Amino acid sequence: MVDGVKKWLPDWRILWLMESRMMVDPPFASILNPPNHQLTMLHSARFRHRRGVTLFSTVCAALCCASTSLYAAEPHAHQSGDTAWLLTSTALVLFMMIPGLALFYAGLVRSKNVLSIFMQCFALTAVMSLVWLVCGYSLSFTGDSGFFGGLEKAFLKGVTPASSYAAYPNIPEPLWFAYQMMFFLITPGLFIGAFAERMKFSAIMVFSIFWSLLVYVPTCWGVWHKMDFFGLKNVIDLAGGIVVHITAGVAALVACIMVGPRKGFPGTQMMPHNLPFTVAGAGMLWVGWFGFNGGSQVAANGSASMTLVVTHLSASAACVVWSIIEKIKVGKPSALGIATGSIAGLAAITPASGKVGPVGAICIGSVSALVCWFFCAKVKQKFKYDDSLDVFGVHGVGGFIGTVLVAVFASPTFGGLGYAEGMTMGSQLTTQLLASLYTILLSGVVSVILLKIIDATIGLRVDGDEENQGLDLAEHGESGYNS
Repeated sequence: MVDGVKKWLPDWRILWLMESRMMVDPPFASILNPPNHQLTMLHSARFRHRRGVTLFSTVCAALCCASTSLYAAEPHAHQSGDTAWLLTSTALVLFMMIPGLALFYAGLVRSKNVLSIFMQCFALTAVMSLVWLVCGYSLSFTGDSGFFGGLEKAFLKGVTPASSYAAYPNIPEPLWFAYQMMFFLITPGLFIGAFAERMKFSAIMVFSIFWSLLVYVPTCWGVWHKMDFFGLKNVIDLAGGIVVHITAGVAALVACIMVGPRKGFPGTQMMPHNLPFTVAGAGMLWVGWFGFNGGSQVAANGSASMTLVVTHLSASAACVVWSIIEKIKVGKPSALGIATGSIAGLAAITPASGKVGPVGAICIGSVSALVCWFFCAKVKQKFKYDDSLDVFGVHGVGGFIGTVLVAVFASPTFGGLGYAEGMTMGSQLTTQLLASLYTILLSGVVSVILLKIIDATIGLRVDGDEENQGLDLAEHGESGYNS
C-alpha cells in the first residue's frame, strides 16, 4: 500500500505530507521518514516546489490586483434585474421597427410599393443607428447648457461596461445608449408613412438624418436629459409623446403637403394590398410598446408594472371605441379600424403612462380613438392633404392628446400619481400645452427648411413614370410579388 502511495504521489506532495505532519499512521512512516538516498531527490523537489509556489503566488497576486482594480471601477449600483428588463425592452422596441412597423405600413400600401416600405424601415434602422453612435447620443445626453449637448461621448468615447449615465446608475451606460438608440431610429420610421409611394429613397434618408439631428436631438435633450425644455420645467413625457409622436406627426404633415399627393388622389381609391400584414404588424407594435413605455421606467419594479398595465388598457379602450364609431358610421367594424385604433391608444398613452392609473388610461385611450378617427376620416378629407398612412392623424394627434390629458388624469382624483412639487393641474396643463406648441413649431419650421433644400438639390419625389411603375422596381429594381 505504501509503495502504491509513493508511486501515486509526486515528490512535492510527499514533501508537503512530511512538512505538514498530518499523516501519522505507521504505514506511512516510510513516507514521512524516507531513506537517505531519497533525501537528495526530496531537497531537489523542495527547491522546485518552492520555486513553483513563488511563481504561482506571483501570478495569483497579479490576478488579484487586476481583479481588484477591475471591480473597483465597477459601480456596485448596477442592478441585474433592472439591466435584464432594459435589455428585453431594447429588443422589444427594435421589434417595433423591424418587423412591426415595416409590416404595418407595408400592408397599407399598394403591392407595387411593398418592398420600398420594408427597405426604408431597414435602411433607417441601420443608418440612424450609426448616426446615433457618431454624434446623436452625445448631443442628446451630455451637457447642461444651450439647446443640445456636446461631442464628448461621440463614438461612445469614455463609455465602458462599468460606466453609468448619471440619471440612471442602476444600469450600464452602453445599455442606456442602446435603448435610446431604438427611439432615435423609430421616430423617422413613423413619418415615412405620410409620403409613402412617391418620395425618393435618397431624399428620405437625407431628410431623416438632418431632421433627427435638428429636431429630435434638441427635443430629447431638453425633455429627457436637461429636464428644461425651452425654459419649461416639469414637462411630463415618459416615453415620447412629445419627443417621438408630436415631432414625427408634425414632420409627416409638412412633408406630405410639400411632397404633394399621390397621382390620382383623392379621386382614385388606393386600397391596402395586404391587411393581414397590417393587422399582424399592429399586434407586434402593441407587444413592443410594453418595452417602449415600460422600459422607460428604467427599472424592473412596480412603476414599470403599472406602466405596462395602463399601456395595455389604453390600447384596448381605443380599439373598442374605434370599432363602435365604425359600427355607427358605416355599419360594420373593420380589421383596419381596430388595428388603427390600437395604435392611436398606444400613441396617446405614451407620454402619460408613468403618471396615470387605469381609469385615466381608459379615458385617454377612448378620447384618442374618437379624435384620431375624426382627423383621419374627416379633417384629411376636408383639407385634402395626402397623409397616405395617417401618420399625422394617429401619431401626431394621438401624441398631442396624451401629452395634454396627462395634466388632468395625473391627478390623484382619477387614480393618478400626482404632480411635481409646486405644480397643480392648471399649471401642469399650461406646461404641457406650451411644450407641445414649442415642439410643433420646432418640427414644422425645420421640416419646411430641410425639405426645400432637398427639393432644390436632389429632388423630393420620383417622376410620374416611376410612380406609376411603383417604387419597388423604380427605386430598388425588384418586385415584392412574382407570379
